[in-house]
Amino acid sequence: MKELMVVSEVTTNGVGSGGIIIGAAAAATSAASEASATPPQDLRERVKDYGQDDVFALWDELSLEERDFLIRDIRSLDLARIDRIIRCSFRSQGVPTPEIEPVPETSVSKVEERTMEERARWWKMGLKAISEGRLAVLLLSGGQGTRLGSSDPKGCFSIGLPSGKSLFQLQAERILRIQRLAAQSNDDTFVPIHWYIMTSPFTDDATRKFFENHGYFGLDADQVTFFQQGTIPCVSKDGRFIMETPNKLARAPDGNGGVYSALKSSKLLEDMAKRGVRYIDCYGVDNALVRVADPTFLGYFIDKGVASAAKVVRKAYPQEKVGVFARRGRGGPLAVLEYSEMDPSMTLEINQTTGRLRFCWSNVCLHMFTLDFLNQVAHGLEKDSIYHLAEKKIPSVHGHTMGWKLEQFIFDAFTYSPSTALFEVLREEEFAPVKNANGSTYDTPDSARLLVLRLHSRWVVAAGGFLTHSVPLYATGVEVSPLVSYTGENLEAICRGRTFHAPCEITY
Repeated sequence: MKELMVVSEVTTNGVGSGGIIIGAAAAATSAASEASATPPQDLRERVKDYGQDDVFALWDELSLEERDFLIRDIRSLDLARIDRIIRCSFRSQGVPTPEIEPVPETSVSKVEERTMEERARWWKMGLKAISEGRLAVLLLSGGQGTRLGSSDPKGCFSIGLPSGKSLFQLQAERILRIQRLAAQSNDDTFVPIHWYIMTSPFTDDATRKFFENHGYFGLDADQVTFFQQGTIPCVSKDGRFIMETPNKLARAPDGNGGVYSALKSSKLLEDMAKRGVRYIDCYGVDNALVRVADPTFLGYFIDKGVASAAKVVRKAYPQEKVGVFARRGRGGPLAVLEYSEMDPSMTLEINQTTGRLRFCWSNVCLHMFTLDFLNQVAHGLEKDSIYHLAEKKIPSVHGHTMGWKLEQFIFDAFTYSPSTALFEVLREEEFAPVKNANGSTYDTPDSARLLVLRLHSRWVVAAGGFLTHSVPLYATGVEVSPLVSYTGENLEAICRGRTFHAPCEITY
């Protein structure tokens, strides 16, 4: 195999003559023949050392090509690292969890407590940092729209707005608008916001092509960087690799928390530093109302001087299936407590002073980090090697096998943060999740579209416009292009005294 790998590298780089190519083919044939009886000895010994020798259980049934694929599949693994992850993650199960405490009131900036002066100051601070090139945007976009009835990346999905725009386009145009506002605040000095987009092996090619086919939605191609999150083998209840086919391991993406190791391995943390980036706005793709590169949030983050921050919304009702911020351990750092970890009685507890639920601050995957903190997390999470275990029905040579997918989550980082601030936002202004197909009871394209249209309709009326409609207004509304307005600003000249027939789009 070593001879084959060397010759292949030479010919891949375009060096050599026809004789060398023939030699490579001969080496390949020789290696395949050598592997026809048994797997390579060094590989057999390695997988046996880690208790994974079952990967060759069906070797005798494989063709030469299938055997070669299996060998390459296994050689691509860092078996020592994966074994450490499996052992650490299994060992963490059943460990008593620390005492859970609510988030201290002083850690949350609440909507009703902010003054207009504070908001204006944070907005100005944020725009200044953006105009100086200190902010990058990091998009978590590794998932397919399977639950939406689509095999395309989620960001390609259109929720049915009058414009027909995809989630990717809405977000790109918000970046364009903020760039323009930042330039206007800094003597028209234009600095592009760099957009880092994390895909997965299942969405990478389709995402890149979607951007290329749509001209990057008006952004410069060189201000968008795509990179892939990793995958990790799925394992059985006893920690053995599950085979999807006789010659292929069952793998799954390593969770949105895989962004940290992916940034590290892709050397994108260094890339950010070279660009002068200090702050990273990180969010999930499936939110139709996400305020990408929000200057107010950035200004608040800078003003607080913390390492990490998150936007939060209040739980809609006690049993809502959302993760909430809490403290793990007395006086410990803030962390996200998944709803499955909460005892039903905890969800009902009331803070007698505020009248709110004691555990009410929901995580909606809208985060801000310093670059220094991301560097710390990228090394710390890998060192800990503890992943969440998700029990799933996994496609296998036996049809389906109940086993574990191993994942890290973006919010795992908060346990490393010396200081985290929470910034409350209103659901109806910034959170319109798109997770389930129409017909489901919540978080559908229809529900997200209505949230967008209702918010934009309020902007139009506040700017002096009027609405007419041929269907009930609660089921429709007006769409305002992000290129025209980011949070309802700049609409008076367009809307005052004018009547708009819903549904429609207000654009240039």
